[in-house]
Amino acid sequence: MKYIVKISQYIVGILFIISGLIKLNDPVGFSFKLEEYFSETVLNMPSFIPFALVIAVFVVIFEVVLGVALLLGFKPKLTNILLLILILGFTFLTFYSAYFNKVTDCGCFGDALKLTPWQSFTKDIILLVLIVILILGQKHIKSYLTQVNGAFALFLTYTICLFIGYYVLNHLPIIDFRAYKVGTNIEKAMEIPQGAKKDVFEMTFVYKVNGVETTFSYDDVMNSKIPADAEFVSSDSKLIEKGYVPPIHDFIIDKEGEDLTAEFLNAEKVILFIAYDLNKSKPEGLTVLNNFTKQAEAKGYKVIGMTASNAETIATFKAQYHFNFDFYFCDGTTLKTIERANPSIVVLKKGTIVDKKHFNDIEKIKL
Repeated sequence: MKYIVKISQYIVGILFIISGLIKLNDPVGFSFKLEEYFSETVLNMPSFIPFALVIAVFVVIFEVVLGVALLLGFKPKLTNILLLILILGFTFLTFYSAYFNKVTDCGCFGDALKLTPWQSFTKDIILLVLIVILILGQKHIKSYLTQVNGAFALFLTYTICLFIGYYVLNHLPIIDFRAYKVGTNIEKAMEIPQGAKKDVFEMTFVYKVNGVETTFSYDDVMNSKIPADAEFVSSDSKLIEKGYVPPIHDFIIDKEGEDLTAEFLNAEKVILFIAYDLNKSKPEGLTVLNNFTKQAEAKGYKVIGMTASNAETIATFKAQYHFNFDFYFCDGTTLKTIERANPSIVVLKKGTIVDKKHFNDIEKIKL
């Protein structure tokens, strides 16, 4: 039991620290996941959506601190109880995602490691079992530090996490795990290789036979196994095996229904101002854009805005901030994936991302 507890202690502690640090590197991305869970179509808790970022930062720092506390053997009874509460919450969310197919990526390890809902649920069940082992074998958890030194170590951990969170929220993630990281050629990242695995669907058809609705398979229909007098009712298509999905599959630059993606991805020098929702954009970020736009255009850059906001909102903000560049439409989720700041700047050279910056670092962009 002693060795089982020790192994469990290391596994749980390290996993909580890694999971927390990866999400702490990108708390805005984790907050987007929480917004999905809080939405009316999932948990129906829309009142929590405005607080998603605060909750995200608290949860990820809590994860790291608990992981460190467990490895140090600090107050094992309290630490184990808090770990149990946290993992029960995670297990509920991942089960809900998997069973109801609501949130297809729980964001457990951010964009660094993508897990399917059932994989995430399995991972949480394993952690739950290990934490129960820790509770049952609590007497075998030994503290490596005195109470004072242990408390100081946790305070230091908390302080470092708080600093990291502050930094990434005011700049960008320290490590970019997303598909739109610097060096990525968007056009190439959207390509599907020859012979790539395709989606596999199962089709079923419902016919009324002698007044009774009966389900037939695709093969039944193709092999004419349906009675001649059967009356068609409906059909259904169910995805049973996912095919290859390119790293970037939802990027589009649209202007009044016209797809201009290829035009801008083939241009020599383009700057994208990303603002997924202009109404939520930081005023200080929008204010610095005009001066930068003039500098960029003077050096031969084509400058465009990209947003999911409607035409009326765009017109209002263009007038308010005197923007002299056009805005193009792109899906809001895609824009959130490209950049975490709202607004932010992406520099393209023939479709390759050569630089990305938070609006606080706009002066660091080399044109």
